[in-house]
Amino acid sequence: MQPGCYTALITPFDGNAVDAAGMEKLITFQIENGINGILAVGTTGESPTLDWDEHIRVIDAVAGQARNRCTCIAGTGSNNTAETLEATRHGVKSGCEAVLLVDPYYNGPSSLEIRREYVAPVAREFPGTTVIPYVIPGRTGAQMFPEDLAILFKDHPNVSCVKEATGSLENMRRTRRCCGDQYLILSGDDGITYDMMTDPDIRGGGVISVMANIAPKAVSELVAHILEGRTDAAKSTFDDLKPLFDIVSIKTTEKTPYGEVTCRARNPVPAKTLMQILGMPAGPCRQPLGKMTQAGLDTVLEAARKVHVNAPHVLVPAADFFGIDIEQRLNDPKFAEGLAYEKY
Repeated sequence: MQPGCYTALITPFDGNAVDAAGMEKLITFQIENGINGILAVGTTGESPTLDWDEHIRVIDAVAGQARNRCTCIAGTGSNNTAETLEATRHGVKSGCEAVLLVDPYYNGPSSLEIRREYVAPVAREFPGTTVIPYVIPGRTGAQMFPEDLAILFKDHPNVSCVKEATGSLENMRRTRRCCGDQYLILSGDDGITYDMMTDPDIRGGGVISVMANIAPKAVSELVAHILEGRTDAAKSTFDDLKPLFDIVSIKTTEKTPYGEVTCRARNPVPAKTLMQILGMPAGPCRQPLGKMTQAGLDTVLEAARKVHVNAPHVLVPAADFFGIDIEQRLNDPKFAEGLAYEKY
């Protein structure tokens, strides 16, 4: 794995079936706009709702298109090590150069157990494949600590990278201190990418991005600017993208007959909603994910309109590739019909 910008690819659906033609277009769009690699069936790709046959087909499709064009990462993690080993076996057979292992969710092993009983068995069996732990305690209720990442890296040199989504710069600094200069720390949060890459005590090497699904060229440029020392250009690009980064997950306050509640639309719901508005192949999310509230949808539209007005170049590649009129799509109400619940 090299430093760079990697897209956590959404899985497009046509109704409730995987949209193979739509996925082919999305992959081509990513590659033609300078992405360094594509992650197939991560959590952004709704991996929890894909059955294993679908999971394998998506990995095969991404690996087949990406071969010799960009890096392919297969999302093969689960909360079952045997299942993870089997998925990794297929990912490697498909030609993926790396696999992403999310910390086991719900059963909540300790960091020690995650290292010894989950990541290490995969690293041992597939020494020629980069194994990327995905640390996201807010989703999993578990966390691999920097100390255990360092032990893994020492014992298994192919565990040379982490997708870091703790939201804690201090945790990332600790990872750098423990793991050393040769270890690759990738951001798992679009909105924190600039800070973690420019922090001299982290020296992050890039991002596995959600919003690169919509703006791959701009997100790739953000990462390239930082890696090549163009900090001012990077800050300007980050500011252009920030309204999109701010809607990866959206919280709204909603009124019910019993009082106010907080409603959180989590990734990939906002990104897929915007892609549908723009006319990109995405389709709906699979249950139990659903739609946004009207306030959430309004937030998505406001962010996209801000980008279109203040930094129109961000959405130009999508307009050109998919043949869409961004102005019309963002301002004609018919393109947002049915994308929000009519009431809470």
